[in-house]
Amino acid sequence: MSPTLTFALAGNPNCGKTTLFNALTGARQHVGNYPGVTVEKREGRMQAVGRDLILVDLPGMYSLTAYCADEQAARAFLVEEKPSCVIDVVDAGTLERGLYLTVQLLELGAPVVLALNMMDEVRRRGMTLDAGLLSRLLGLPVVETVAREGRGTDVLVRQALEFASARRGHWKPLELSYGPDVDRALYAMQARIEADRFLVDRFPARWLALKYLEGDEDVMALGRRAGETTAFLEEAAAELARRVQATQGTCPEAVISDFRYGFIASLLRRGVMKRNASPDRIALSDAVDRVLTHAVAGPVIMLAVLFGMFQLTFLAAHYPMDWLEAGFAWLGEWAGTLLPEGMLRSLVVSGVIAGVGGVLGFVPLIGVMFFLLSCLEDLGYTARMAYMLDRVFRAFGLHGASVMPFIISGGIPGGCAVPGVMAARTLRSPKERLATILSAPFMACGAKIPVYLLLTAAFFPEHPGLILFVVTLCSWAAALCVARLWRSTVIPGASTPFLMELPPYRLPTLRGLLIHTGERAWQYVKKAGTVILAISIVMWAAMTFPGLPAERLEAYDTQRQAVDERLAALPDGDAAAATREGLTQERENLDNRQAEEALRGSLAGQLGQALESVSRLAGFDWRVNIALIGGLAAKEVVVSTLGTAYDLGQASPDAPEALSARLAADPAFGPVTALALVAFTILYAPCFVTVAVMARETDWKWAAFAVTANTALGFAAAVAVFQIGRLVSNL
Repeated sequence: MSPTLTFALAGNPNCGKTTLFNALTGARQHVGNYPGVTVEKREGRMQAVGRDLILVDLPGMYSLTAYCADEQAARAFLVEEKPSCVIDVVDAGTLERGLYLTVQLLELGAPVVLALNMMDEVRRRGMTLDAGLLSRLLGLPVVETVAREGRGTDVLVRQALEFASARRGHWKPLELSYGPDVDRALYAMQARIEADRFLVDRFPARWLALKYLEGDEDVMALGRRAGETTAFLEEAAAELARRVQATQGTCPEAVISDFRYGFIASLLRRGVMKRNASPDRIALSDAVDRVLTHAVAGPVIMLAVLFGMFQLTFLAAHYPMDWLEAGFAWLGEWAGTLLPEGMLRSLVVSGVIAGVGGVLGFVPLIGVMFFLLSCLEDLGYTARMAYMLDRVFRAFGLHGASVMPFIISGGIPGGCAVPGVMAARTLRSPKERLATILSAPFMACGAKIPVYLLLTAAFFPEHPGLILFVVTLCSWAAALCVARLWRSTVIPGASTPFLMELPPYRLPTLRGLLIHTGERAWQYVKKAGTVILAISIVMWAAMTFPGLPAERLEAYDTQRQAVDERLAALPDGDAAAATREGLTQERENLDNRQAEEALRGSLAGQLGQALESVSRLAGFDWRVNIALIGGLAAKEVVVSTLGTAYDLGQASPDAPEALSARLAADPAFGPVTALALVAFTILYAPCFVTVAVMARETDWKWAAFAVTANTALGFAAAVAVFQIGRLVSNL
């Protein structure tokens, strides 16, 4: 049996690389992390020509000179794992820029197959590409593809297999000339590296010398740990830098870059690319951008798009949510009648169904939101949002690149703070990166959405889309204001310039949208079925034990028996109907008092009451305190814990009604309390998983700072909202 081959997919961001990966692997994907770092690693499996293949979707990168964690992880995989073939995905419409990475891969010696992607757009723009000529000039297979439609993918995989088999794992570096000064230094350094066998087991000698000339800090740090040869190489690089500065007024890295682009330009001038008779024709993307990124019209359109997204989300998810809510209510009632009264029924009905069911009830809305968010991402609009928000972010001490971590964290509701925090690694300034990590969790992530929706359904049911839109804007405002506070106090420093690429607009494919939506929705469901379930059971136990003492149970039984005897003594007929109804209500009230007293006496109830003397300033009673403590593990637990608390606190948990209705009927709650709870939820401590990721991305000191400082800010904001709201409502 032939061994499994590993192919790496490399390319610039927004070149269609991940779309190609999804088209080739479908659902046969695995997402993890590269060893020792938090950069996401996507692997997929497929079969072609009778061979098993592993495809690795490398993080997007522009260069093998790594500046951020994404690029470092991608380069480390190429250098250390040495895949059988590297499929370099290039946006054919920006061929010159894409080939810069190709040249560097060839200099590394990797077996490269070039995928000229988005050829349909190239033809629409009146351009022609001679893939055969480019293949002959570079000496590697070149295949035209349209990844979003699956065109050319079979040919690409077949060509990659044939090329990998022909190379048989042999890496052959390309050697370019960089002018007499650089070449002279390169040859001397290469000879010394080969003579000393310095890191040649990991890198080609010439490529290693180039990294020293380019001032690659990671490679140089590795060299300092490897031996004394590094001193010679660093001195040779410093000497060349002095010479180039004196003679050309620049640095070696710029010279090397110029010669690479010169090599690429020489390829294109030989007839690889031809344009139509009007090369200055404005592309459709540019024309649309003039409107959508306009200084005035752009932000207005962006707000309208987001508002429309919220309205469409609630419109599309309304009936499925009602069906799920009714389904869980029926399930709770059925389980209550099926199971005998006791701990097991309480666990199943109040702990599992009321807890997890309250979270799963929002799956339709989360799914619709993820679908619409994927539309905006695949269309290319989220990049425009980042571009427009750059000026705003710089005013608050952040970098324009901080926009994407904010959006990923839930700037468009439905995101998650974990990948959002990880996305901040693309920022080169340590202070801006830290400020972004500390403020990104304030966004309206998928875990907070159920809390906002629950409170909206209970107290503001007439305009749910508008309320969620306002909450989202408040989340942005809170994140920016807190970032400004930290940048002015604990993380001072100047902002750095921002530069980003705006990808062309592309129509998303249904397959891609369904894959992205399915992945995100499944993560939400899986979390509800594992983490939320476990926490719900723990919280149920904390709200059930130790239970009422025997004498209190006996007292309640005595009172119930007296009421039952009075009911039994009533004569039949309409004359005693009013008395019978009053006694029935008295017995129900008695049951409710027993259930609430048991909940108050539980471990969680005692803790909630202990905090109530302080939390009352924000309008939070002991039930809300219990839910917020559970929310430290995961924000969805706020909903599931409230569901369990209100279920255990009523007389008939086997006949549940909607949690939003119970909140609305609770005299301790109200619209002002709901607004205070929203403010606290926006700001208070991130969930445990996010805190752990923040610690890995920074250190535990800053993670602990986020937990304590955010909770203090959240409580202060909640107190202010509640006190001001109560004052206004009393006028």
